[in-house]
Amino acid sequence: MSLDVYLTMPGTRTEPREAIYIRKDGQMREVTRAEWDEMNPGREPVTVQIGGETGEVYEANITHNLGAMAEAAGVYKHLWRPDELGITKASDLIGPLADGLGTLKADPERFKKFNPPNEWGTYGGLLVFVEKYLEACKKYPEADVQVSR
Repeated sequence: MSLDVYLTMPGTRTEPREAIYIRKDGQMREVTRAEWDEMNPGREPVTVQIGGETGEVYEANITHNLGAMAEAAGVYKHLWRPDELGITKASDLIGPLADGLGTLKADPERFKKFNPPNEWGTYGGLLVFVEKYLEACKKYPEADVQVSR
C-alpha cells in the first residue's frame, strides 16, 4: 500500500509525454530512458502516457511503511492527512515540510532506525520524497492538495 500525493491546478494543461516508472526505496519513481537502459540492458520498458488536460502538476507516492518515520519527523499528518489539518493549498505545506526536512537531515541515524525490516522504504527514500514534494509546493503554491491513502 502507498500514499499518493497530487498537486492540481484545474485548467492547467501539461504536454503529453511517455514516462517510465520503477519501484525503488518504497516509492514509484520516474526514470529516463537512459537510466532504464543502464538498469535493464536489452529490455524494453512499459511506458505510460502522462500529461494533457488533467490539471495535475505534480504527483508522487511512497510506501505506508515510512509512516512511523514521518511521524517522528513531525510530517505524518501533513503528508498522509492534510485534510485533517485544514490544508488545501500547496502553500500551506511549505513551512511544515521545510521543518520536517530539516529535522530529517539533522539526525539521519535516528531516522534510519525506522527503516522497515523488509527494506520496503528507507530513510533516503523519505528524504527524497519530502524534498521533491517541498520543491513542487514552492513551484506551485496555489495548487490544490489531494492525497489517496
